[in-house]
Amino acid sequence: MSEDGYFDEPVAATYDESSAEMFEPSSVEPVVEVLAELAGDGRALELGIGTGRIALPLAQRGVHVAGIDMSAAMVARMRAKPGGEDMDVTIGDFATATVDGSFSVAYLVFNTINNLTTQSEQVACFRNVAAHLQPGGCFVIEVGVPGLRRLPPGETYLVFSGGGDGWGIDEYDVATQGLISHHLRAVDGKLERFSVPFRYVWPAELDLMAQLAGMRLRERWAGWKREPFTSESRKHVSVSEKPADASL
Repeated sequence: MSEDGYFDEPVAATYDESSAEMFEPSSVEPVVEVLAELAGDGRALELGIGTGRIALPLAQRGVHVAGIDMSAAMVARMRAKPGGEDMDVTIGDFATATVDGSFSVAYLVFNTINNLTTQSEQVACFRNVAAHLQPGGCFVIEVGVPGLRRLPPGETYLVFSGGGDGWGIDEYDVATQGLISHHLRAVDGKLERFSVPFRYVWPAELDLMAQLAGMRLRERWAGWKREPFTSESRKHVSVSEKPADASL
């Protein structure tokens, strides 16, 4: 692993294309709508700002956005886009890195909380966010519900995408809440594999992390259009709030 983590130059060079569906307006606009509403007249902090998929359109809505990201290669891609050169970005681990000022909303989207591969790192992230939020501010997390119900007994692999020239396979370690996502694609007649370790986390576990950081769950949806969260939901968008009278 390089100093950019798992999202180094080769990954950054093709990231937008490999995740093209997530850059479609139908995927981006509902996210920006919710975050702009929560930011109000305040500032927004994106953890794992990457190539600016959400930060740039959010800034175009008039929200002042700052970001944290470990990967200078990903951030360089954002800098090359319109508006990216002016974005305030800190290079570092978003579980511990700090940014000047306070924020109305902080957010972690597209399963990025799972990039922190230990429970202690995830707890530290919540505490770091709470320290950056102004009283009454919100922390928004978008993350998948662990797919263990779809994992056959005795199996550890689950295909999450397939077709064309690529496949995605999750490898679970239930004992440690470990997860390795394997991305395979055919390039010039050869099969290339990109594997990234994660730590999957349950909704109730995130709620407890919020409590440990002095926050509390305000809302939870199955998606950015505020769909009801149910037992069949494959992901959730959870909004934790720092109390208005907090003095963290």
